Amino acid sequence: MQIKANDEQLKGRYANMAQVPHTKEEFILDFFLAHPPAGQLLDRIILSPGHMKRLANALKENIEKYEKQHGKVEIAEAPKGGNIGFQSE
Repeated sequence: MQIKANDEQLKGRYANMAQVPHTKEEFILDFFLAHPPAGQLLDRIILSPGHMKRLANALKENIEKYEKQHGKVEIAEAPKGGNIGFQSE
């Protein structure tokens, strides 16, 4: 399968916060750029539970490969203080 992407998409985006709500039918991956005094929702990806499990397995495998090459990755600290929440525009 051929995948098309424009130049803007290929640049990627930096996100420093994410949340993963779910229902019985789907998982939602919300990626944010959190910067005081407000954050910004960058992208929302919606997956079926089966695809979410495949993604979780792929992430796990790639982290293991990364750690074999570059050493253990430490889990980032959760944000401290402040009230971080989601707000519509």
